[in-house]
Amino acid sequence: MSGIRAQQKEKTRRLLIDAALNQLSADRSFSNLSLREVAKEAGLAATSFYRHFNDMDELGLTLVDESGLTLRQLMRQARQRIEKGGSVIQISVKTFMEFIESNGNEFRLLLRERSGTSPEFRAAVSREIRYFTMELCDYLQKANKLDAETSYLQANAAVTIVFSTGAEALDASDEEKADLAERMIKQLRIIARGAIDLSSRATSPKS
Repeated sequence: MSGIRAQQKEKTRRLLIDAALNQLSADRSFSNLSLREVAKEAGLAATSFYRHFNDMDELGLTLVDESGLTLRQLMRQARQRIEKGGSVIQISVKTFMEFIESNGNEFRLLLRERSGTSPEFRAAVSREIRYFTMELCDYLQKANKLDAETSYLQANAAVTIVFSTGAEALDASDEEKADLAERMIKQLRIIARGAIDLSSRATSPKS
């Protein structure tokens, strides 16, 4: 029975997480949600909420962690697709734009809480972005044979562009999204060329 209870508990917890995400929109942030609204959306009594989360802050931090993980998992899948052939940058941008399309509320959450009023939330988002950046840094260092510093600079610049463009893409039309994706591809290519040039200068013998 313990296994069945654990499964039911996880299912109910998932209902609360999904209920909170479903209520986010361009006009509504997590800070505007109430515990009762989330419980009602999940089809649960408000008292059931406390069996899974201490308060709304704990739920919000869980959402941040899950949103960051979802993005990282998608980009790992993109790198697996790259290994089968194709443009690294084009496949990465396509995967990210698919994330915006399918997980818009998760990305809204990361964007808003990144500069929100809660220090704990800001720290959580910064941690997720740091994980994302370091994974990209490790990949670039191995794939392009760049030194650690140059790989990090390239990864950091790329993540900055990706998040900025993603914010524009959230409420854009399909045509605008296509234009944004093309712009992002060009920007990332410029950064990649600059990183290679910087690395080659650092390793070339000085005259």
